[in-house]
Amino acid sequence: MILDTISLATKNKLNIMHNFKELKIWQKGRKFVKDIYKLTRKFPKEEMFVLTSQMKRAAISIPSNIAEGAGRGTNKDFSRFIDMATGSSYELESLIYVGFDLEYYSEEELDVYLEKVQEIQKMLFHFKNHINS
Repeated sequence: MILDTISLATKNKLNIMHNFKELKIWQKGRKFVKDIYKLTRKFPKEEMFVLTSQMKRAAISIPSNIAEGAGRGTNKDFSRFIDMATGSSYELESLIYVGFDLEYYSEEELDVYLEKVQEIQKMLFHFKNHINS
């Protein structure tokens, strides 16, 4: 009954406000941050402030942008933050290749990490389509 008296704009705002902790894409992104931290522990010390740092920042940016977008008031705002999370996931994918090219891990590990980041990218794509529909 009370929702009947709320304006359409307010209803749209209520629909987009999410508890980010319940979003599977945020949960998966959070777990992937831990995976990246574990992976980068193997890197040489001279990479601490270069590749290691960049990979960690890109990984952290994925669930962080999802969380920030979940608190925004419109689908358009949330979609923009999903775009930023997606961009970070592609940056991270590129950095995963760089780590492999520098021989910091095996091809098998490369495949595992690429599969994980590509799954997140697919989820982000589908989630963005959902909130924009």
